[in-house]
Amino acid sequence: MGQDEKVLIIGQKESFIIRVLLKKLADARINANFVVTKLNEINDNLDGVSLITFYMEPDERLDEEVERFLVDKMSDKDMEIVLIGEPNDTSEVAKGIPKEFICDILPRPLDYEKYIDVVNNYYMKASTGALKKSILIVDDDPNYMNLVREWLKDTYKVSMATSGLRAIKWLGANKVDLILLDYEMPVTDGPQVLEMLRADDDTRDIPVMFLTGRDDKDSVMAVVALKPEGYFLKTIGKDELLSKLKLFFVPKE
Repeated sequence: MGQDEKVLIIGQKESFIIRVLLKKLADARINANFVVTKLNEINDNLDGVSLITFYMEPDERLDEEVERFLVDKMSDKDMEIVLIGEPNDTSEVAKGIPKEFICDILPRPLDYEKYIDVVNNYYMKASTGALKKSILIVDDDPNYMNLVREWLKDTYKVSMATSGLRAIKWLGANKVDLILLDYEMPVTDGPQVLEMLRADDDTRDIPVMFLTGRDDKDSVMAVVALKPEGYFLKTIGKDELLSKLKLFFVPKE
């Protein structure tokens, strides 16, 4: 397994079941460790992790602060989570986690072999690029940005930034497969953000598509002249946008 293929198991305590689970993972040559469900403990052990497992004791829930932290990290770091517990417990916890971040939900008593299969399948998909692509939307209009996120969230992992500078800062710590960038923004507009991205070795190769509300010939020509991967008018509908993004992500021969 690669350096970013580590499993972090979280739970109330390192029970006998969790110790057995760690042994099963080790036998399957899967790198894993356990921490209790405390924010600092989790944060200190996230390096290299791309899959989290929450093993729940009966009636166990995530603290709201921990839940928000995990959702933010899963969004930023392209991680997913496996929930293990009684059906009523996993269903309650799942309500606070966007479904695009939930890799699987497994019942107690745990079928260890089933869990190992889930983990192996996750990393197999990751290695073949079959996991959800990650898209960053950059727009100063939160209403439009949230609308587009709603359209895309079932198909893609979606992150958002309300300004070009926030996007640059976010990209300093996170990876993304595509940026949907508003052409017209205050302070730092789309073309300036694109120039900054192309000047940095870490971001120069990230595909960028512009979002623009102007469809007159001069405006369109100005957008095309910057040679983005493409552009969308903000009048585009959900189905057309999804169709074009699907086409964009088709592997090139």
